[in-house]
Amino acid sequence: MAKTSKLPGYFTSALVCSAALIAAPSNAANSVQQQQFFEAIANLCGKAFAGKITAGGSEDDGFSGKALIMHVRQCNDTELKVPFHVGEDHSRTWVITQTDTGLRLKHDHRHKDGSEDKVTMYGGDTRDVGTANMQSFPVDDESIVNFKQNGLDQSVTNVWQMMIEAHTFTYRLTRENRDFKVEFDLTKPVALPPAPWGYE
Repeated sequence: MAKTSKLPGYFTSALVCSAALIAAPSNAANSVQQQQFFEAIANLCGKAFAGKITAGGSEDDGFSGKALIMHVRQCNDTELKVPFHVGEDHSRTWVITQTDTGLRLKHDHRHKDGSEDKVTMYGGDTRDVGTANMQSFPVDDESIVNFKQNGLDQSVTNVWQMMIEAHTFTYRLTRENRDFKVEFDLTKPVALPPAPWGYE
């Protein structure tokens, strides 16, 4: 019978902890699926793509009839900044961050002078592992407070989704009586748009 090596309990624990630290860098997303999703977007860094509304568009929504461009502009190991340009409106930047519990999506809204809009940095965190192709971000408490303070009660049940596939990136917003979707063609990079407001 083979002999089993016995290590003191504290030493075994130290080895386990050290291995865990090596395997899971701090602030890393907590699932393989989320990491793959994050990396799939990061692989587009430096490129811009044109999109079109495929659900929920209307003449007075501020999006219809305008050029829609996403630009994967700034990328590091834990954060991606993706401006979403709507015609000549360069106020929006999606900020996707790896946290200790998953992924976080925030919407950074700025005025033309670079100052923050009163409704900004709203979004939410993932509540499940999602998939390598799709992640959902239910509205967080901080955003609900901001929406209510600014008369946007219809937004307190928002859920944002992002989906990335071989040829398409999809941004979707759902809530009661609202399902808005923009799809971007990843097969045809377009000319880079100007810097988003506040990031010049």
